[in-house]
This record gives sequence, structure tokens and C-alpha cells, in this order.
Amino acid sequence: MIAERAKKIKPSPTLAVDSRAKELKAKGFDIVNFGVGEPDFDTPEHIKEAAIRAIRDGFTKYTPVGGIDELKEAIIEKLERDNGLKYNKENIIVSCGAKHSLYNIAQALYGPGDEVIIPAPYWVSYPDQVLINEAQPVIVDTYEEDDFMLRPEALKDKITKRTKAIILNYPSNPTGFIYSKEVLQKIAEIALENNIYIISDEIYEKLIYDGKKHISIASLSEEIKNKTIVVNGLSKSHAMTGWRIGYAAGPAEIIKTMTKIQSQSTSNPTSISQKAAVAALKGSQDCVEVMRKEFEKRRDYIVREINKIPGISCKMPLGAFYAFPNVKSILGRKSGDMEINSSMNLSIYLLEKAMVAVVPGSAFGAEGYIRISYATSMENLSKGIERIRETLENLK
Repeated sequence: MIAERAKKIKPSPTLAVDSRAKELKAKGFDIVNFGVGEPDFDTPEHIKEAAIRAIRDGFTKYTPVGGIDELKEAIIEKLERDNGLKYNKENIIVSCGAKHSLYNIAQALYGPGDEVIIPAPYWVSYPDQVLINEAQPVIVDTYEEDDFMLRPEALKDKITKRTKAIILNYPSNPTGFIYSKEVLQKIAEIALENNIYIISDEIYEKLIYDGKKHISIASLSEEIKNKTIVVNGLSKSHAMTGWRIGYAAGPAEIIKTMTKIQSQSTSNPTSISQKAAVAALKGSQDCVEVMRKEFEKRRDYIVREINKIPGISCKMPLGAFYAFPNVKSILGRKSGDMEINSSMNLSIYLLEKAMVAVVPGSAFGAEGYIRISYATSMENLSKGIERIRETLENLK
């Protein structure tokens, strides 16, 4: 029999949409995929060359479970340079992607009876990682009029004696919005007052627009740094999704526990990818800025065009590579006998009729929205938006 805890979790909806889109494409359909959360750029050459050197040098064996010292040192340098955070090697773990780091945190921190506060819209894996560790996700809604920032008073209302942690993600997947320093300070104060941990998922920190700057909540004070586990990685910033390198920085005791857990699950991240990650962090960051500028140009285009479609509105996101249009005015309309009464129905309708893959807002705990990834070419953005416009015109 399957374990009860395993029955609580669901497959990732974003990967399911991507899988269905690829299935249709393999059958010969011309699919425009706005569902995938993956940069469409190739990994920069100097990073690939570092991996090739590692192979040729025979760096293909097991490494220390939590990552090689050279990579930990590069991460420490990055966190101090970019975020004003000082850590030692005992505060760092390298894992097989940021998702793996988050899972290790869940295993190390959560248990039966614990509650973990998750602002919605949320990345799809947060609630399930809480559930599989027999804790309870506590969802707190955020609102478009607040740029989807968590209201401090709403956070206070959800805290109980069982609250163990709060998960923050900014720039956000799916909304693309960031947190102001003022709101971060209030959240930090509440966390310290109630002795709860903050898991700060900052994987999109390099993709911020309009001259805005990323602020890690851990940098606000030494006290909050000691209650925060910062999660990051190279998948989004350096177009290294398949290399599977993520990392976490936090209190030594938690990092040590995460390392023990990792030793009994995956062991070390791939040796070759670790050498590539060193090159990514220590080499020129010009490639990151080239990608960021291109994403910003695409963002400007896609949001402008979305807002021309009757019944849809979209605020301008400040980071990541997602737009999160409000489609509430579309819901309730019909196409023949089919009623579009949910974001899931709308997503299915767009995939089957427009040949455009989007992800329903319900997957992120936000009914009445869809997520559109603009991590694709301008040609695809133009084609996809035009298809959406034409298809929605058929709804009555």
C-alpha cells in the first residue's frame, strides 16, 4: 500500500501543462508554450567550458555531500557581494537545484503538528513539500492592489503556537512581483516576535526590472539572518536549469541537518555541474545582464499586448519572467456548450483551441488568473498573444 503522506501530494501542474504541450507538439501541432518556467537562452559558453574541463580533468567522482569547498566559497563571495550577507562554509549547502534545497529544508524543519505560512499566489511545490512532511500549509491570500505583497496584519492573524515558518518568494513565481524594504522589515519584526523561521526563496533575484534592486530579508539585521534560510540557485539567472545546482544559506545547525538528509537521499550534486557553477558565480556576469535586458523587453511587450485583449487586465510585473493576467471577466462565458467557469477550463480551452499553453491561476492558489511565461522568443510571444486574442473573441 502507498504511504498516506504520499497520497497528500499532487503532481506539479506547471510540469503537467508543459508535458501536455510537448505531447501535442510531438503529434505535429504548432504549440506556443507559455507554460514553461525555464529560460530559453543557452547556458553561457564560459560555464560550459568549465564543465568540459572538469570532464577532461577527470573531476567525475563523488564530492562532499554538501558541495565542494571551491563552490561554497564562490557562494559565500556572491552572497556578500550581492546581498550584504556574511556566511561561513558551515552555513552553506549545495543541492540538486533550489527545489531540492527547499525539500531538504522541509525535511529538516517541519513535522507533525507544525504549521507553515504560505502567501498565495504561491509556487506550486510549497504546499506539497509541507504536506509530505506531515505539517500543515496555512495559506494567506495576497491581493493585486497590493502588488501581491503579504499584508503584515494578515500574517499576524495566521500565526499560532504551532507556526514554524513562513515561506517568501520574490521576485515571485507566478506574479513577477517583489517586496518593498518596508514590508520586509515588518515581516521580519513579526517573525522575530513570534520566533518563527523565514524561508526566503530568491531564485529570481537577478531578473528585476525598472531599475529596482533586490533586498534579501536576511540582510535587514543579524537577528533576522539567524532565523532565515536563504535559497537560491543558477537555473534562472544563468540559464542552467538542467545542470541542477541550487544552494541554501542559513544557521549552521539547520544546514548540518539538511546535509545529513541529503547524504541519505541524493548524496552530492553532480561534480561536473559544481565546477560549472563555480565559473558561473566567479566569472563575468555580463551574460546575466544580457538575458535580463531581453526579458525586460519581452515583459514590456507582452503586458502591453495582454492589456489590449478585451476582458483581460495585467499589472506590470517587476521581476522573474512571468505575467499574471487577471481573467475574472472571462470566466462565465461560453464556447458552444462549454462554459469557461475556471482558470483551469480557460487554460484547457486555450491549449485545445488556440494551441497556446498557459498555467491556470488555481495551480498557484489564485483562481481568476493565468500565468504566462515570456521565457520565449518575441516571435512566439506575438504569435501566442494573437492566437489568444482571436480565440477569446469566440466566447459569448
